[in-house]
Amino acid sequence: MPLDEKRIAELNELCRTFRIDVLKAIHSIQSGHPGGSLSVCEILTLLYQELMNIDSAKPDDPNRDRLVLCKGHAAPMLYRNLIEKGFMQKDSMGTLRRIDSLLQGHPSIHTPGVEMPSGPLGIGLSAAQGMAIGLKLNNSPARVYAVLGDGELNEGAVWEAAQSAPKFKLSNLTAVVDYNKVQLDGTTDEIMPMIDIEGKWRSFGWNVIRCDGHDLKALDGAFKAAREYTEGPTVIIADTVKGKGVSFMEGKAAWHGKPVSDDDLAKAIAELGGEN
Repeated sequence: MPLDEKRIAELNELCRTFRIDVLKAIHSIQSGHPGGSLSVCEILTLLYQELMNIDSAKPDDPNRDRLVLCKGHAAPMLYRNLIEKGFMQKDSMGTLRRIDSLLQGHPSIHTPGVEMPSGPLGIGLSAAQGMAIGLKLNNSPARVYAVLGDGELNEGAVWEAAQSAPKFKLSNLTAVVDYNKVQLDGTTDEIMPMIDIEGKWRSFGWNVIRCDGHDLKALDGAFKAAREYTEGPTVIIADTVKGKGVSFMEGKAAWHGKPVSDDDLAKAIAELGGEN
């Protein structure tokens, strides 16, 4: 069933709350990656809070859906979603990036709900592909989602995995490119132009869907179409905005990884309609 307007409003409110909580956590430790965490918010929230078959009471269910956050620096938004699903206590966000915390700067296998550690960019899609092959061999109904950054597509290992996934007809694998068009030290066009991003994936044999990555209804439709495609893997090119929701962060490479000052936090929370 498609999302109704009531549920869309509920999920948008969750996204607003998650953005505030993530910024507070990054501010608290004065370290982290706000830009990419904010751009991937709707993607992760829709998957975790609505679409994926996961249950914190049965974390090892062999038929659970899996998600690999290939762009591991966006871990704060992953953690906030896992907390909402009951994998950890809400106050865990206050331990982000601290020694001995379950919430490290990049996803760790020791963190409840994390399927794959990811720090080095480029490795996630291969891992997700391996999971999808294993599930297919076991005739499992589970699906695997791999969320990649657009700067990450500069890594050759991504395209090795992209080339082989169609060979195995992995219709249970959906890749999502968080296409915010900004990476560590500039725009993707400045660093390594994508040129025809849709054409690249199609040439490797993938079913390609493009949508607004901040529009929950559009995203929901894209994931539905991916589930219905049975000939091989699907990639969703989700057009997003780096730092989405905070005007002075939006589209700025400087906010890829940058401490959030007291003034920055106050301004961001005011824009997001929250309380300090």
